[in-house]
Amino acid sequence: MPDLFFEEVRAQLDLVRPLADRVRPRDLDDIVGQTHIMGKDDLLRRMITGDTLTSIIFWGPPGTGKTTLAYVISNETNGHFESFNAAMVGVADIRRIIEQARTRIEQNEGRTYLFLDEIHRFSRSQQDVLLEAVEQGIVILIGATTENPAYSVNNSLISRSTLFQLEPLSETEVTEVLHRAIVDKKGLGSLQLQVSEEAISHWASHADGDARRALNALEIAAGSSTTEEIDLEVAQQSMQKKAVRYDRHGDGHFDHASALIKSVRASDTNGALYWLACMLEASEDPRFIARRMSIFASEDIGLADPRALEQAAAAWAIVERVGMPECQLALSQLVIYLSSAPKSRDACDAIAQARADVRNCKTVIAPSDHDPESLPKIQAKYYDQG
Repeated sequence: MPDLFFEEVRAQLDLVRPLADRVRPRDLDDIVGQTHIMGKDDLLRRMITGDTLTSIIFWGPPGTGKTTLAYVISNETNGHFESFNAAMVGVADIRRIIEQARTRIEQNEGRTYLFLDEIHRFSRSQQDVLLEAVEQGIVILIGATTENPAYSVNNSLISRSTLFQLEPLSETEVTEVLHRAIVDKKGLGSLQLQVSEEAISHWASHADGDARRALNALEIAAGSSTTEEIDLEVAQQSMQKKAVRYDRHGDGHFDHASALIKSVRASDTNGALYWLACMLEASEDPRFIARRMSIFASEDIGLADPRALEQAAAAWAIVERVGMPECQLALSQLVIYLSSAPKSRDACDAIAQARADVRNCKTVIAPSDHDPESLPKIQAKYYDQG
């Protein structure tokens, strides 16, 4: 006989759960996107359906299905499933889980799956506690991270896991997720909303491949609309300003800096301005940008246009003295100037070769009499003045 009190409590809890959680896929066939790792003949699907999963790490942007995949695994495989956010669990909790997992194996009660969301927040010492248990198969680790594991996860833990990189969803895939949520009884199906295709298209195109963000916008629109119809205007109001995918303390910081430098090097002025704008919108320290551009002025332009270094120094001074938001004008001017300038690595290559000779070749002794006539002749040719 069903426990009516329990059913009522669960129904009340469902009412407060976010839409993205209520419509989360429960099995493999309901997953949208990630076809590059979830095709019928792909490794991950075979591991899940065959119940032969080993420790894995999901790496990808927010809203691409890392947590969803973990919960699908919990439904599709046999074993005990533990789920934690890495920021909320300590070493004592991990040791307790490992001991419980060991007991289950000894009593033939199946394997233990440990899902750690945001595993990059785990300290090195916390990750070390897991190593032996993962290596021995006592715990099957399922890690999820938005950060490059090469920089944020213990190398020993990575070597014992299979890494799967998730990609942002396409607009078509986000559209499919939204259509499902509108008709799903667990989602908004009971409201019988009329949502225009223009509204859905707006959410899909502005979600930046993040299904959760699109669903949050749909939920806000459904909860705030005064009519049963959601049009483009309501959709636009419900979609908050897009947050730039950028972590000043993660690999995204260096990825954007690299994109900016490569665009300037390729004389792609528009591309360089775009990446500069991304960094500024994400509140990057303008001094970091000025420093990188000053290095570029010497390294990649150098003698082809010596004024480039003067421009970089002037922009850096303005950044230091004026600050944001006004100093963005100086940075914009600098990026345009450097992108348009001729390029030469002669000075950079010359000093690199000279230093290599100092390290690797026979040492030339400097004369002690300071007479220019007694200076030894350097035979190497580091820079062609002709």
